[in-house]
Amino acid sequence: MSADEVINAEFALDPEVVYLNHAGVCPLPRRSARAAQQFLAECEQQGARYYDRWLATESRLRQQLAELIHAPGPEDIAILKNTSEGLSVVAYGFPWRSGDNVIISDEEFPSNRIVWESLADRGVSVREVGLRAGDDPEQVLLDAADDRTRMVAISAIQFASGFRLDLARLGALCRDRDIAYCVDGIQALGAVKVDVQSAHIDFLAADAHKWLLGPEGVALFYCAPGWRERLMLHQFGWHMTANAGDYDSREWLPARSARRFECGSPNMIGIHALSATLDMFAELGMGLVEARVLARAEHLFEAIAARPDLQSITLDQAGRYGGIVTFRTTVVAVDQLVRQLRAQGIVCAARGGGVRFSPHFYTPIEHLDRALAAIPRSPRITGGPG
Repeated sequence: MSADEVINAEFALDPEVVYLNHAGVCPLPRRSARAAQQFLAECEQQGARYYDRWLATESRLRQQLAELIHAPGPEDIAILKNTSEGLSVVAYGFPWRSGDNVIISDEEFPSNRIVWESLADRGVSVREVGLRAGDDPEQVLLDAADDRTRMVAISAIQFASGFRLDLARLGALCRDRDIAYCVDGIQALGAVKVDVQSAHIDFLAADAHKWLLGPEGVALFYCAPGWRERLMLHQFGWHMTANAGDYDSREWLPARSARRFECGSPNMIGIHALSATLDMFAELGMGLVEARVLARAEHLFEAIAARPDLQSITLDQAGRYGGIVTFRTTVVAVDQLVRQLRAQGIVCAARGGGVRFSPHFYTPIEHLDRALAAIPRSPRITGGPG
């Protein structure tokens, strides 16, 4: 099917809803909702009679996720609960020494700040760096490093401002300095192309429930092969063992694959739904998805620039944005405006001192125009009473 045919077949939002919050929690495509419903119906009628088929879907999802991020193979993929769990696996498995430090940006979502700050009692300090302090933000981050910097932990796209880093450039800089490189990919995966190998990424974590158009409670965790057995394990259970399923054996070792980071039973409902969604992404191709996401951001940039009462917070420089566009208005307080828009069925968020719109590839352009038209204009501009 063509992209438009896929969109018409897969997205069933209430016609009264303008959904501009994919950077928050996404709607599900029809096929994903159907996969979850069919799984639950099978559980209701058959229990775990066909558990072997569930395991086959789990295995297939690892392959799909590996292909999505261009990982070497499915053995590099763990299926965890959320981004925070993946970042915690890295933070508490990494071979820190007292006096080490980790570099983050000053715009990070709490998940990619708190986890590193929690290492203070191990003697690990956090260095926050302003991303937009110069023309070369990747170099600015590395300029903050010293001989005790062990890791750069960064969001591919910042949740509030929508600022996007050049992952490959930053990865090359980290590699040249022998600094580990951890990426929170939740605002990038499903919106823009990500290649963990060409970007020299050591660790990447991302939930499914934003741009990946999956449910909450299932997440990707990528660990580069060279790091897999260097991370100390802190979660243990039957599922992370090399002989998972052999419940009578008294001897065990961690799995050689990234399954070593999965301590217990997987979220099979989420796995079925996400696998269905990734089929859709594969059919469309991430090149097409990214182009459409960026086109919608560019449409918003142009419309915002045409209104003197609006000011974009998101940088509209090519390569520095993804699907998030955040802006200010001089007419009404941000929280009040978001409430007003939501009351009209326009789902968005207040973030970073502005209103955050985050349309996906399938979002109709007319929905963007409808949302912008709903933002009150300055009386001075509209010719109304002063």
